[in-house]
Amino acid sequence: MSAPFNFSAGPAMLPAEVMKQAQEEFLNWNNLGISVMEISHRDPAFIRLAEQAEQDLRELMAVPDNYQVLFMHGGGRGQFSAVPQNIAGPNATVDYLNCGIWSEFAIREAQKYVKHVNVVGAAEQTEQGKALVPRERWQLSDNAAYFHYCPNETVDGIALHDIPDVQVPIVADMSSNILSEPLDVSRFGVIYAGAQKNIGPSGFAITIVRDDLLGHAQGNTSTIMDYTVQAKERSMYNTPNTFAWYLSALVFQWLKRQGGVAAMGEVNRAKAAKLYDFIDSSDFYRNPVHPNYRSRMNVPFLLADERLDGDFLKQAEQAGLIGLKGHRFVGGMRASIYNAMPLAGVEALVDFMREFERKA
Repeated sequence: MSAPFNFSAGPAMLPAEVMKQAQEEFLNWNNLGISVMEISHRDPAFIRLAEQAEQDLRELMAVPDNYQVLFMHGGGRGQFSAVPQNIAGPNATVDYLNCGIWSEFAIREAQKYVKHVNVVGAAEQTEQGKALVPRERWQLSDNAAYFHYCPNETVDGIALHDIPDVQVPIVADMSSNILSEPLDVSRFGVIYAGAQKNIGPSGFAITIVRDDLLGHAQGNTSTIMDYTVQAKERSMYNTPNTFAWYLSALVFQWLKRQGGVAAMGEVNRAKAAKLYDFIDSSDFYRNPVHPNYRSRMNVPFLLADERLDGDFLKQAEQAGLIGLKGHRFVGGMRASIYNAMPLAGVEALVDFMREFERKA
């Protein structure tokens, strides 16, 4: 049986090349005769891996020297609470753009640690589909410690493709779009991402934080979530998730072999265009997002008759297309087409959708 195309939103598929290498090295990593999971994070061999991983990520994202790259616990949700505790005082004001469900979770966490959490705007329904409130309608604070947004919301498939024009440090939850296209890191104060979509296994997170934002953590901040401590300790204040770090390192090397983030951006645009073009050409399928705000990573779509949803998912799985069920909050279907999804996977999905429509 050939491997299926996995459209899951996360944990998501990893590059087959990476998984094969991990399999081959599983019992004998670096010719040490043991697994990478069995070696101390303080061992010189693992330290070299960690340093190379950071160097590769810095190269892929062109991270400036005045930023720290942290490999942290807790995934993206852990960063929902880490951000306000690290860069805003308890009596501060912080601005959040509500881009969707994950933004709402981030807002709820911030409200536990910061007195004034101002929602500057939210997603809304328009005649052309779901969209974000335009920049001219944002209700920005005069004295915000930072501005937080999620450039790509996996549940609703909403994306903000332009970096917000604000005068305070920008914090971005890039869990589902990091490394998917070129990015000017210098425009941000903090970038964080759960690993389980474009980087590696779940439960791991990457945080990129500008130096001037270090040293401001609230007094009751958990030590393992303190950016300053983790920067000083090179992300090894306590035992990190070494296997996730190792797999992430392999993915960074794989990305470099593909031509880097610019090359991945071209592939991702082609994949998304192919799927959206087919959906838009059909009366049987519909994407519920305004064309200007469509995600290139997560493509939700609805069938004309929702009673066919079960048959669609069953037949898709039989055709080797898995993970297409939409998020439980919104229903329908969702194709997550992160970096590891090849163009061939999108082509196979489009062929199946066309045939399913013909037979319906």
